[in-house]
Amino acid sequence: MAELKRLSESRDLTRIERIGAHSHIRGLGLDSALEARAVSEGMVGQQSARKAAGLILQLIREGKIAGRAILLAGQPGTGKTAIAMGLAKSLGQETPFATVSGSELFSLEMSKTEALTQSFRRAIGVRIKEEAEIIEGEVVEITIDRPAAAGGSASGSGQSSSAFKTGKLTLKTTDMETVYDLGNKMIESLTKEKVQSGDVIALDKVSGKVTKLGRSIGRSRDYDAVGPHTKFVRCPEGELQKRKEVVHCVTLHEIDVINSRTQGFLALFTGDTGEIRSEVREQIDTKVAEWREEGKAEIVPGVLFIDEVHMLDIECFSFLNRALENDMAPILVIATNRGITTIRGTNYRSPHGIPPDFLDRLLIISTQPYTEEEIRKILDIRCEEEDVEMSKDAKVLLTKIGAETSLRYAINLITAAALACQKRRGKIVEMEDISRAYQLFLDVKRSTQYLMEYQSQYMFNEVPREVGEDETMRS
Repeated sequence: MAELKRLSESRDLTRIERIGAHSHIRGLGLDSALEARAVSEGMVGQQSARKAAGLILQLIREGKIAGRAILLAGQPGTGKTAIAMGLAKSLGQETPFATVSGSELFSLEMSKTEALTQSFRRAIGVRIKEEAEIIEGEVVEITIDRPAAAGGSASGSGQSSSAFKTGKLTLKTTDMETVYDLGNKMIESLTKEKVQSGDVIALDKVSGKVTKLGRSIGRSRDYDAVGPHTKFVRCPEGELQKRKEVVHCVTLHEIDVINSRTQGFLALFTGDTGEIRSEVREQIDTKVAEWREEGKAEIVPGVLFIDEVHMLDIECFSFLNRALENDMAPILVIATNRGITTIRGTNYRSPHGIPPDFLDRLLIISTQPYTEEEIRKILDIRCEEEDVEMSKDAKVLLTKIGAETSLRYAINLITAAALACQKRRGKIVEMEDISRAYQLFLDVKRSTQYLMEYQSQYMFNEVPREVGEDETMRS
């Protein structure tokens, strides 16, 4: 048992962190006047594009741009997805943000229009308002009675967690103080939230949910009981029990899933939503419209980001054209790195592989290649994000590699060089580690040169035929 306990403790203490390609992005890096700072919130350069995205952000917040579409267009590795992620972070949790890749739509086990419909409805929020009875006050004292285990089979911390417990909770406001009897469920909720004397809490009488609002200002001198990020609030005034308007935010897609599956909301966790019947959506839209008229709900148009939009075909673009005219359409942000190319599903060529009639609906934001100085700053941020310490000379070399090959390739070399440094038992990544990683992993240009040199040794290579070869084969 002791071994199992130690193993459990070690697993609890082990923290697994996942660092993504854009995990360093915190926002758009704009000031109060919506001007782009040179380096801010993980964003570097692209001031013009970020300023344009900032104007879009302001329009979204004011609810003036629903049903519009924005195109982020630029060469590969110029920060299009980063700007979209920065826009999402700046919007915060209140505004729904859904993302899907153009190529991903063709891999889903459902029709393309169904997948797009689900993506659209993920980006449309419904803010539902209801009144609830809330008990709000400062905790004076919590006492919990833990009964002894039946038959003396267990004692102390070895008691079964399911044993029935009772207790009392004393709450106060500036005007009154009351003692409440606690049951097992409420005790578990208070324990889970780590509520203690001096905390200001809110209890939902119907659901039993406990929300810790902060610590009472009157207990601000209890330094041993607070942490560095403790929020101090005033002791509530008036009655302990009051009616408050509670707001729940859900997306239309979540309502669709809950009402279309026998397992209800559990389908949201399995991810197997499947096709949702149009009749279900029509009934939900009608009900939401009724709630809006009664003042019980409010529609929150969010943002749908479609990356690699050139992978969509003419059928998908026709759907998007029609969907944007809907009253509850979200803001559509799309991105592409293609120039003039063929529209999928047709023989016609168009800028970015997008039909001209849909292209005419878009506000287009262009991104430009990064300068060498901007690449250096981005690599500095990524080194800090990936917790890699690198020498000045190594950063100069990595910046040069990024300028000559691509920014993405240079970023990928950071972790590889750190592993090379670790292998030689070094503490700081040096130029030799960058060179080692550069030799082991090819960039696109060197890989292409290698293929051209040895293409005859690969399967299914396209070697130009000699003149008269066809005639020889026929004979």
